[in-house]
Amino acid sequence: MTDNRLATEVVSDVAPARQGAADQTDRLEPSARLVISLLLVSSFVVILNETVMGVALPRIMDGLGVPASSAQWLTTAFMLTMAVVIPISGFLLQRFNTRPVFLAAMTLFSLGTLLCALSPSFGALVVGRVVQASGTAIMMPLLMTTIMTLVPPHLRGRTMGNISIVMSVAPALGPTLSGLVLSVLDWRWLFWLVLPIALFALGLGAARVQNVSTTRPGSIDVLSVLLSAVAFGGLIYGLSAVGSAAHGVATVPPWMPVATGMIALAAFVVRQLALQRSDRALLDLRTFVAPMFTIGVALMFVLMAALFGTIILLPIYTQDVLGLDPLATGLLLLPGGLLMGLLGPVVGRVYDRRGPRVLVVPGALLVSISLWALTLLGETTPSIFVLGVHVVLSAGLGLMFTPLFTTSLGSVRPELYSHGSALVGTVQQLAGAAGTALFVVVMVTRAAGLTADGLAPEAALAGGIRTAFLCGAVLSLLAVVAAFFVRRPEEIGSSSH
Repeated sequence: MTDNRLATEVVSDVAPARQGAADQTDRLEPSARLVISLLLVSSFVVILNETVMGVALPRIMDGLGVPASSAQWLTTAFMLTMAVVIPISGFLLQRFNTRPVFLAAMTLFSLGTLLCALSPSFGALVVGRVVQASGTAIMMPLLMTTIMTLVPPHLRGRTMGNISIVMSVAPALGPTLSGLVLSVLDWRWLFWLVLPIALFALGLGAARVQNVSTTRPGSIDVLSVLLSAVAFGGLIYGLSAVGSAAHGVATVPPWMPVATGMIALAAFVVRQLALQRSDRALLDLRTFVAPMFTIGVALMFVLMAALFGTIILLPIYTQDVLGLDPLATGLLLLPGGLLMGLLGPVVGRVYDRRGPRVLVVPGALLVSISLWALTLLGETTPSIFVLGVHVVLSAGLGLMFTPLFTTSLGSVRPELYSHGSALVGTVQQLAGAAGTALFVVVMVTRAAGLTADGLAPEAALAGGIRTAFLCGAVLSLLAVVAAFFVRRPEEIGSSSH
């Protein structure tokens, strides 16, 4: 196939292909390292920005005079934009080269950051967040697709391990840094401090990033874009509304956007199955033909749901039950996030030598044990226990994410890397919304029942949180079973040499 040959030529030009054990090199070409390093730094910045808003919402509500129900749109609008743009990124990465896609993503992010910093009203701030999200949604698929294109199979584990730093350390640092900034500065400084870093990455990328991908001509299917927007936007919004409804602040019944999203998703799948026969699909579903991609994505869904649910519930528990302030909560959860990210390169090297199973199976067991331990939380649980369990949970997730990313994307054909990356990003967004909705609904429902039975508010809330973690613990058993089926993918495309 022409596309396979071109993709192989790109890899051969930029990074030495794997031609046998004696010829393998442990280093990438300087041009490849530069491109990947720039993408890693840029992705770190945009994901860090994504997580600073939660702590800042009370300040923004006071500063702009908006209620909590309106302020939540800063997060909801960001998630909706991500859900709409990420599926389109698969087409963009096939149609356009690395350099223009990177410049477009960082320009949008920088422009959105500037709009947020200057916003005179809440509406302008929401618009800025939407523009920011448009750039953010492109960066992670671009990073993963570029790594799969430039890095030979025997080095992908350690390179993908660097993505774990971006995906784990940035969210862990976000709330802590946000709390530190807000303790001495106005909320607008959350954007003013990020802007020069984003502009520096944009400028350096404009000067140094080269085109490393192989493009294919084609036109975008407008109907697929519309169906994608309604499907993924509806599901994300509906699942988010489930959590709001549990708190009694939903503006629409959650089942309406969820049902609309499910119907649109079914139509979207049918449309893609028809278009992919002529290689015109917006999101090519032939990636799921690879069993390891399907298993990996399913596992990532469970893990991301557990991670996002935990991120939501643990701060509620530490602040409303244990009485810690937001900054103390951020510092309490910081070690786990840092550990998860720092494990990435080490885990990547082990993956390159031993494969995924020796990492994924122990990781799944640690995640399950941690979630079961969180079902023991009570009104007087020592904060050191929460810290320890969160560190163990983070270690388990750190053992799993790098092997799953590498195995999943390494299982698909090279010409489908961009679609695989887009699907992984889409699944992460859906899993985050689903995990948050599940944990919050269970917590609120159980807490309400315990309150009606006469328990004190703190005891009832602790009981609701325990029940929510019980649901997560049960789901984690599925991840443990699935982990035994993960294996190293065949090195697709190596036979073409």
